[in-house]
Amino acid sequence: MFENIRLAFRGIWTHKLRSFLTMLGIIIGIAAIIAIVSTIEGTNQRIKENLIGSGSNTVDIQLYQTDWPYEMSYNEPPYGVSQISDSVLGDIRAIPEVKSASKYTNRPIYSGVFYENYSMTGGYVKGVETDYFSTANLTVKTGRLFTNEELKNFKKVCVVDESIVEDLLQNEEPLGKVIEIGGDSYVVVGVVASRSTFEPVINTMSDYDTYKQDESGSVYIPITDWPISYRYDEPENVLVRAQTTDEMTSAGKKTADILNESIHPTDTTIKYQSKDLLEQAQQLQQLSSSTNNMLIWIAAISLLVGGIGVMNIMLVSVTERTAEIGLKKAIGARKSKIMWQFLTEAAVLTSLGGVLGVLSGIGLAQIISIMSGTPVAISWPATFIAVIFSMVIGIVFGILPSHQAANLNPIDALRTN
Repeated sequence: MFENIRLAFRGIWTHKLRSFLTMLGIIIGIAAIIAIVSTIEGTNQRIKENLIGSGSNTVDIQLYQTDWPYEMSYNEPPYGVSQISDSVLGDIRAIPEVKSASKYTNRPIYSGVFYENYSMTGGYVKGVETDYFSTANLTVKTGRLFTNEELKNFKKVCVVDESIVEDLLQNEEPLGKVIEIGGDSYVVVGVVASRSTFEPVINTMSDYDTYKQDESGSVYIPITDWPISYRYDEPENVLVRAQTTDEMTSAGKKTADILNESIHPTDTTIKYQSKDLLEQAQQLQQLSSSTNNMLIWIAAISLLVGGIGVMNIMLVSVTERTAEIGLKKAIGARKSKIMWQFLTEAAVLTSLGGVLGVLSGIGLAQIISIMSGTPVAISWPATFIAVIFSMVIGIVFGILPSHQAANLNPIDALRTN
């Protein structure tokens, strides 16, 4: 075997230009496939990050009416939907896929949130418990969070994020400032920020609108103060943090199931649903992948062309080396030995083309990324499979030339000069 490989490399080196031109179809096909697969992987990662963010793994489970969140600003609390009890929240936290969970209330800021002469027209006011911040992957940047004692004693304190500091507080020192929420005054005790530094890539107006809505700011007040500024007995939502990104869908659906078992609304269109960003990402990924898979099949045609080129050059090689084959058979070489020699040569030729194709594909993917801004992520399993596949092409298309060489009549072969 090793002798056959050595002879194959010697033959390739002896006919360098011819060997390179023979490998060119394989190189182009493998390079195109690697570049396309890398682009698919990179695009899928961007889709996932743009929707989910970088490692927060949080899922919002909200009360919906048909396909839209139930809007408490315009509707009374639905009959038969009670507030979430500690036992129900405990069942949610016991779900294996759930790392942590916290209930909360929220209201979009249309008006009614003021600081001096400034007001907010976007963002959210959220009534939360102290464990909400860790579940939401938020960390204190300045000041502190409100305490359980303040929660129990209905203290009118609040925590804001950096967008509120910038847009409402006009970048003034936030601690100690008084914000008016629903006609009641709340003292700012802390500023929070996300632990991750993820920034989504915005290419369309839709991307901007989604990002702007999410980043327009939140004011967090103790959930016990919610009835003071808004209304009693409002049903809460639940934020869960999954153990891993891949478990977000399961964690969200199981949480929604538990919540729906605890309510009995008279309107059957009202139920808890998870805002399944992972599922949305997977749907977009499937759409992207199905489109690009067509390109992979088109690129695979060049591999077929390359395989035919290998078979052609091997047939030429058999003709050129007829006398050599005849001599080997005359001194006792078996058919299998002759056949394996030519199969090995074909496999080495295409494998070398596969390696060069992988390197070219990685380079091509990087060039595409630089020129078009398209993200790429090199798939190492795909590169390994590509090299193996190129070797298989050599074996498959080398069978006919190898069989022809093995079945040459030694007497007729020796007469060829």
